[in-house]
Formats: sequence, structure tokens, C-alpha cells
Amino acid sequence: MFSLISSIKTLAVRSGVNSTLRTLHVTSSLEAARKGTREKARKKKVKVEVKKVGFIPHNQRDKNKLKILRADRHVDDSWKATPLDNVYVGKYYKWRVYSVQEAIQCHRETHHPSMFNVPNAPLVAEIEINTQAEKANRFVDNFQRMAMIPHKFEHGEERKILVFTKENDLITEARTAGASLVGGIELIKDITNGELLLSDYQYVIAHPNILPELVSLRGLMKRKFPNPKSGTLGGDLTDMIKKFANGISYSAVKDEHQQNFGLIKATIGHLSMDSNHLESNLKSLLEDINSVRPKREGRFITRVLLKSFPSGEQLKIDPFVYIPEEVVKKSSSKAAPVAEEKEVVENVN
Repeated sequence: MFSLISSIKTLAVRSGVNSTLRTLHVTSSLEAARKGTREKARKKKVKVEVKKVGFIPHNQRDKNKLKILRADRHVDDSWKATPLDNVYVGKYYKWRVYSVQEAIQCHRETHHPSMFNVPNAPLVAEIEINTQAEKANRFVDNFQRMAMIPHKFEHGEERKILVFTKENDLITEARTAGASLVGGIELIKDITNGELLLSDYQYVIAHPNILPELVSLRGLMKRKFPNPKSGTLGGDLTDMIKKFANGISYSAVKDEHQQNFGLIKATIGHLSMDSNHLESNLKSLLEDINSVRPKREGRFITRVLLKSFPSGEQLKIDPFVYIPEEVVKKSSSKAAPVAEEKEVVENVN
């Protein structure tokens, strides 16, 4: 089309025509010629809408990607053979189960001055638990507790205890037991005015006689607010103070990829302590853990190992010497009469 116009202008110049040439109307032709180009330009101008996605839990992300096969952390070697002598390849046979006294003696030998030379090393109990709740798709949440033990040891933690009570006799009792600070309504006023910081104290204990006045601090205390379930609210202040000052603080943490597996690591004493004292502390710890087990059949504590840094030895013990292995639900009493009725009907027929 452009070549046709230029040829007409050239012909007019040669023929001597001076009049202004009228250009041809070519809008429709140009529109048709540039239709494809304009459509491409319009497509480029279209904005790409980004879809906003809400929070996705870590265990539900990247479902389309390749899933990594992970081994079950609940170790079951019951199907393996029992070793017949003391020289064997460990991975092909069951783990040896030691008594607590034997395990302590083994760690003492490796920590002797002639070897690791750490005779006062801490003895750590590594306790594996099955966190499945009553329902198959529910699991016990992570929890933190304090286990009261009969024989105290240097745990290396700073534990300041704040005690609330009214009566003068109870205030004296709490101070004698080892509380860092004891008081009543005057302490509540100091905390409300900002003169006393709750963050300076790791544990808060209260007697029921001051509970009505203490409710005003519920918002400030939050999880530190005393309650009977955590053992921070009760009438025996001496036992509560000794429990939080000398007890074993432990926490149960679920595995990130396996929801029914939980692990507890707690120090029960030092190798220099008496073996019977260490065993008593371990028993108290196992009983405290077993007290929060879910109401279902089967094991809650699955395996217990005794370790002592810097040795890498993991000595397995039997925890069911100290606690019941399983809790079996009792069958309903209505089932027996029904069975008797069936027997009667069969005899009649």
C-alpha cells in the first residue's frame, strides 16, 4: 500500500502537476495489517494476578515434591536373636539390658582417672515416649514438668522462688524452706506498681489463702500463675519449695517428622553419688513421667538409656521394674451376663 502511494506521487511530479495530491484513506487496511501486532501488545499489558496463600503448616508443605523416607524412631529389636556370648556384631542382635547398678558401674569405669578422668560427670537419662493420645490421629503436646527427687544434687541452674501467702507462720515456714522472697498483699502491690519484676523469679508458688487477691496478677503472670496441676498451688509450702529448688526439671519434645515419638533428656545426678541414690532419683523421674500418660492401652515409656558425657556409651535399662509397663482397660461388667444368656440358649436348643 505504501509503495502504491509513493509511485502516484512520483508520476505526478514527472507530469508537472503542481496541485496537492489527496492521500488515500487506508485506515481499515492498516488496522487489518496491525491487528496481530496489537493483540500481542495487549497480551503483554495484562497484569499477572498473584494469588495470596495463607499460612501452611510445615508438615503440609511441598506435597508434590519427593517425600523422604524416614526410619521409625521407635526402636524395636524384639525380633532379633539373643547373643550367646560376649563377642558379637551389635546390629544383628538385641541390645543388652543392664540393671541401673550395672549401668552406673560401667560409666564409672569409663570415667576413671585412667580413661576420661571425669569421676564427677553428670548421669543423664534419655527417655523415649510414645506420644499417641487416646485417638489414633491425636498426639500429646510438648510439656515441661518438675519431678521431686529424694536425693538432691548440684543441677547448675538458677532457681529463684517467689512465694505468696498471708499468715506469719507460713511466711516463716517458706523462708526456712529456702524461698527467695516471701510475702502477701504488699508483694502484690509492689508488682502492680512495677517496683518488683516477676521476670527475676523462675517459679511462683502460692498458698490458697491468698488466691482471691492474687487473681489481679493473672494477666501479668500468664503461665507462671500458680495452679494445682503444675504443683505451684497448695497447702504444703515446704514440699513445694523443695520440689522446685532441688527437683529435676525436664521437658518432652516431639519429633518434627514423627508425631508419635517424643524424647526426654534429664540429669538424675552425678557418678560420684551413691548408686542407690541415683537409682531412687531415676525411679522418681520415671514415676512423674508416667503420671501424665494418656488414657490408652499400650506403653507410654518405650525405652530408657543411661548416658554420661564425654563417653558415647548408651546403656539400655528396663524401666518397667519401677513403673507398670501397660495400662489395660477393664472390660465392662455388662458383657458377662450376655455370655451366660447365650450359653443357656445353646443348652435349650
